[in-house]
Amino acid sequence: MEYVTKDSGERQSYDSGMVRDVQKGKPDFFLLLTDLPYDKQLLTRWAALMERGASKYGRRNWQLAASEEELERFKASAFRHFVQWITGEDDEIEEWLLLGDE
Repeated sequence: MEYVTKDSGERQSYDSGMVRDVQKGKPDFFLLLTDLPYDKQLLTRWAALMERGASKYGRRNWQLAASEEELERFKASAFRHFVQWITGEDDEIEEWLLLGDE
C-alpha cells in the first residue's frame, strides 16, 4: 500500500514560522462541542451509550453484522428508536440524542 499526503495547494502561515495546509473543506470536529458541561456533551453521551451497549452485548458487537438479515435487524432497531424519539418517547433516546436538560 502506498500512502499519499493530501495537499490542497494552499497554506496558512503563522508568526512562529509554522505552516499548515488550510482547514477549508475539512471536517471541523470542534463544532461537535458546545458550551455544555462535559457530561452533557454529545460525544460524551454517545460514548456512554456505546459503553452501555458493550456491557450488554459485547464490545463492538454491532460491527459483527455480516449478512443481509443482520443488517435488516440493525435497521429495524434503529428505525424503532427513531420513531420512539420522533413521537416523544424519550426514556431511552433523550439521554444520548437530545442536548437539553435531563
